[in-house]
Amino acid sequence: MTHRTQTPDSVASQPPSKKDRPAGKCLLSRRNFLFTSGVATATVMVTVGSGASAHEIPAMVATYPRKKIAKLSALKDDEPLDFEYPDEGAYAQSMLVKLGTEAGGGVGPRKDVVAFNNFCTHQGGDLAGTYKADTKSMGACPLHLSTYDLTRHGILISGQAYQSLPQVLLELKGDDIYAVGVFGLIFGRYDNLQG
Repeated sequence: MTHRTQTPDSVASQPPSKKDRPAGKCLLSRRNFLFTSGVATATVMVTVGSGASAHEIPAMVATYPRKKIAKLSALKDDEPLDFEYPDEGAYAQSMLVKLGTEAGGGVGPRKDVVAFNNFCTHQGGDLAGTYKADTKSMGACPLHLSTYDLTRHGILISGQAYQSLPQVLLELKGDDIYAVGVFGLIFGRYDNLQG
């Protein structure tokens, strides 16, 4: 009986036997995985590099027709104004408010006028009437208590939601405030486009 000793090189060159690999498992080696990942990364970099640079690629924002929603001079601190945008009907109810403190996406001399869609991003709970002046927040949602910070683009403070509240983008022209788009996905719509 001859006894063969296997060197590390001879082990590496032999294909794995069926007993070495459980059924249904991938045989992709670490080396092949790294090579494939490198090729995929290079392809993405070449694709992005051929057009706009990464810092020039804009965030996904749905644009809609411009709609006049209020006069800046008529707004009072912490008194919300309801309006419908981007269209009329389901999940289009929104709220405009002058926070009295600078906010992300705010317009006006103090950059404190913002607008948000009234529906929770988690399961569409109606947030109308839940604005809190002391914390500059909306919520808690009546379904699962999600609460949003209106000074920071509607970012989630607490609760079950995992997306920020959709912010209605505003434009100020003289004393007129216009809604011009939506940053974020409105609940109940798969792409924020009119159907």
